[in-house]
Amino acid sequence: SILTADEVAALRDHIDALQPNPDSFDRITDTDKHIKTVFNQDQHFLKYLDMEPVASVAEQTMGEDCHIIGMTAWTTRPKRPDQRLHVDYLPFELPEELLLSGVVKTPIFVATAHYYLDDITEALGPTKFIPGSHLAGRKPGPEDLTWQDTKEKSLICDAGDCVLFRSDVWHRGSANTSDETRYLLQVHYGQRMITQKFPPYLRFRFNEAILALATPRQRRFLGEHRKANYD
Repeated sequence: SILTADEVAALRDHIDALQPNPDSFDRITDTDKHIKTVFNQDQHFLKYLDMEPVASVAEQTMGEDCHIIGMTAWTTRPKRPDQRLHVDYLPFELPEELLLSGVVKTPIFVATAHYYLDDITEALGPTKFIPGSHLAGRKPGPEDLTWQDTKEKSLICDAGDCVLFRSDVWHRGSANTSDETRYLLQVHYGQRMITQKFPPYLRFRFNEAILALATPRQRRFLGEHRKANYD
């Protein structure tokens, strides 16, 4: 219950108004609308850079100088198919026995906040996770449906709820078999040394009018860091 009903409705309206930029790998298909760096198109999204309590949890787990590496609006229409199990980022592979024993603990390098803007049902296509699978130390293979006999679990939640998950847990989007469209805002956080994913990369430019409205903390999440190593 991070977002109120009014905030959910407003966010859905602003997502509907977003326009794709082909240079930024945005896409609109029969089943998906996927728009990246939405903070750069509409000032409404600035507050989701440091929405609480998500931003503080990100800072506590990835450092006070963490930043966002991306912010994506995603709508999935009816007949959107299943995804395969995957991880978003795995910096290196390790034998799972080292992770399971606790001898080695992998830091959280990247985490994603999912703001759900619908009451999620099985038919609407919930995100599915395999709990604990970040301890696998590897990516799931094409034949993997479970890990350590743990089956995937559907994230059933309400509009306005948010989940923050580490990038190396096995997860997937599931098919939308309903007659409704699912709305989702993704905010990707990373340690400062993780590259920001702002396409079209060499040609990316901040929208100066929007940037002028950002608070100092929001500007830091966008990459305005204090001088440090390699600067």
